[in-house]
This record gives sequence, C-alpha cells and structure tokens, in this order.
Amino acid sequence: MRVSIYIIFLVLVHLLYSCDFINRTQPKHPNILLLYMDDLRPELNTYGASQIVSPNIDKLAKNGMQFNNAYCNVPVCGASRASMLTGMLPTKSRFLNYNTFVEKETPEAVTLPQLFKQNGYTTISNGKIYHHLDDRETDWDEVWRPYAFDRNDQGLAPTDYWQSLWKDYQNEDNIIEYKNTDTGPAYEKAMVNDSVYIDGLMTEKVIRDIKKLKKSSKPFFLTAGFIAPHLPFNAPKKYWDLYDRNGIKQPDNNYVPKNAPAISISTWGEMRAYSNIPKKGQVSDSLAINLIHGYYATVSYVDALIGKILNELREEGLDKNTIVVLVSDHGYNLQEHTQWAKFTNYNTSTQVPLIISSPFHQKGKSTNALVELVDIYPTLAELCNLEFPEHQIDGESMIPILNNEKHSGKKHVLIKKGNAFTLKTPRFSYTEYLNPKDNTLITSMLYDHKTDAQENINVVNEPDYKDDVIRLKKILHTTCQNNIIGE
Repeated sequence: MRVSIYIIFLVLVHLLYSCDFINRTQPKHPNILLLYMDDLRPELNTYGASQIVSPNIDKLAKNGMQFNNAYCNVPVCGASRASMLTGMLPTKSRFLNYNTFVEKETPEAVTLPQLFKQNGYTTISNGKIYHHLDDRETDWDEVWRPYAFDRNDQGLAPTDYWQSLWKDYQNEDNIIEYKNTDTGPAYEKAMVNDSVYIDGLMTEKVIRDIKKLKKSSKPFFLTAGFIAPHLPFNAPKKYWDLYDRNGIKQPDNNYVPKNAPAISISTWGEMRAYSNIPKKGQVSDSLAINLIHGYYATVSYVDALIGKILNELREEGLDKNTIVVLVSDHGYNLQEHTQWAKFTNYNTSTQVPLIISSPFHQKGKSTNALVELVDIYPTLAELCNLEFPEHQIDGESMIPILNNEKHSGKKHVLIKKGNAFTLKTPRFSYTEYLNPKDNTLITSMLYDHKTDAQENINVVNEPDYKDDVIRLKKILHTTCQNNIIGE
C-alpha cells in the first residue's frame, strides 16, 4: 500500500515539473511582451538554419511553441503591421504598401494595443511597431523611438526627424555620406558596443520599462520593435566575426523559376537605393556574400539584444506571468530567384518566424499548423480574457494549436502584394495576378510545396495539376472575393 502511494506521489511530482505541464493558475490578465522583428525570415537555428547563431531565440522556442508554417498577409512592412495589429486582411484598396496609416485606412478599427489599453493594461510602444511613429498614437500610454523626440536643429517633427536618422550609421565615412545624400552602403561593420546602434538603445529602454512595470499593479502590453535585420545590415563587428565569410554560400536557386511569369520577379528597388548596390543588373558574387554576411550578423545582433530583454524579465520574476511573442512582419529574399528584399509573393518573402512562449501552456513544442498574422490578435485577446470585436477580426485564435501541436491549423491563408493574390494551403501556393481595373486574370503561378519547397517550378499549366488549379481558383474567388474586389 505504501509503495503504491509512493509511486503515485512520484508520478504527480513528474507531471508537476514536466516541461509539458500546463500551469492552471493563470491570472485573468497576464502580461504580454511583443518582440516585433523587421524583415526576419525563419533564418534561425531553431528553424533548421544551422549556420545561424541565435541561442536566445532558440531558447525562447524551447520555452514555448514554434510555428513552422506562419505567414504574413502582406509582404510589405507598413501594410503587414497594419493588418496584424487590426486583425484585418488586406483588400484591393486596404493595406497596400509601406506607407499605410491605420488611422486613415481603418479609422473605426479597434487595434490590438487599443484593446489592451481599454482593458486596463499599460501599453508601451518601443521602436518600430506601427510603421509610422505618429500612427494611432492614442493606442499607447507611451510611444518611444531612439532620438525621435530629441530636440533637433532642423525644427523637424519627431516623425520627420526619425526618418532622417534611422539608418543609424556609425562609421565616420558612412555618417558623412548619409548626411549629405540621405543614403549610404547596404551594410556596416562598426567597432561599437551593443548599446550604440538604435536597436541597442531601444533594448535598454525596454529593460528600464520592465524594471518600472515590475512595481506596477497593472498588467502590461510591452513591445520591442527592432529594426534589424532590415537594411542597412548594420551590426557591431563582433557579430560579423561569428561567421566565416568563406563558409557563407549563395542560394542554389539563384535563377528565375521555370515557367515563372516575369511580373512575379522583383527588381528589388529598396536595395538599389543604397550607394554600393548597382542600379541595374545583379550584384557580384562577392557583394552577394557580403550582403548575406551582413544579414546573418544583424540576426545574431538582435538575438543578443533579445537575450538581454528576456534575462531582465526573468530577473524581475515577470516571466512567470508574461506571455512572450516573437514574430516578424514578413520574410526576406537573399538572392533566391535572383531577388533581394521582400515585396514578392514567393515563400521567401511571405513566411515568418512565430514563437509564442506562455508559462501557462506547453513548452518545447513545434507545430506545422498553417497560421497567418491576423491570427495573433484574437489569440492574444483570448489568452488575456479580453472581449474583442469579432465582426472586425478576420483571424482565428491559435489557442487550440497551443493546446495541441498536432492540430492541422487552417485550410488556407491569404497573402496579397499589389495586384497579386496568393492562396497558401498546407501543400500549395497558388497566385493570381489580376488586372486592377476589372479583376480579370493576367497570369498565375502554382508551386507544389510537397515536391518543390523552394518554388523552382511553376506547375500551373501542367496537366497533372489541372484539378488543383480549378479547386484553388474557386476558393480564392469565393472565400476571398471581398478582398479581391476591395470591400
């Protein structure tokens, strides 16, 4: 009898301390820490990119759930952020480009930070959350970006002043060039400490906020909006030194996909605006390696900064009642299909890392469930027991997936860039380029991710895929019809 009781006791202890144990003592309104990345594709060690040094993000994934099939809804920063923070999908006339203003395009929307503020949360916007500093300012108790609110001798408003300095070069020649031309090289390796670049300054601010919020009786919605790894790829030299340049490789699919329509291939105007990038044609192999090296360095730099934030959260004991979300606004091209930057409907532009680490849910789990960024709004609202405007929200809560990593997720998600509408399913990526005047078909693409994960062959006209095209086209023009016509 005593042996049986002892065995039962051991089993209960094991369950209590198991990494899969779900804490049933969740407070009604837990805290939220949003780590919002810019241009970060799933180029992380935890996602299988073994060449990347990202120990802190990897650790975060081990303490939460990693989503392997998460997609943005618009592969453009401003529009993607507007979509995610409103929970609303893009349409023909909504959330079009980087210069999207939520308060102009969806003035009646209850945004995610607004919802939390209305429910008694302290809301703080640090760094780049909305694309524009002065968009939806009343959503926050505080809006902060490095230098933006400093006095300046040009008499510029904070938004305009920020636009004049955010590239944040530290090497003297680059500083002079930036000041004189409003541009500079696409990357920089500087002998500076972590705290010197804008992301480092922002990290120090977030750490101060954590110390301050520890003393508050109110729950918080705290954000850290990083610039890196957005262009220019600027990082302290020690993060460049983590990578052997001779070991960095260009992608093996640096060519236009077979049968791909010309309209699908970006000319990467964003990168061409930098002074060491040719205005026409492809970059040299040497420059390509430098660019990829710079991207890797900025990823490792921001990973180190995230580690400092998460360490502070633990030291203050706030990790026990704070849900941490790491997500990017969209993916990025590193010469795949001859392309750089984002702005395309290819998987490299649209797939994002998403990690949700909740002390009240399973840890160390990875899921292949298909999800999209508009799902974040209802998920966080439900996790924090907040009623949200269901009529506004296009996303679905991911809590069933948090409770069961084998959940299949969605049957499809919608991605839009310009006049291109993509229906992404667990197996396929089907894209139609439509005439903006009458929505007639210009051309289309179909990639079978089961046999062609890199999207190297457009099979839309292959006889074997005829039925798939018919089925996906029907879904796109029924389920997503309002998005296509612009309502």
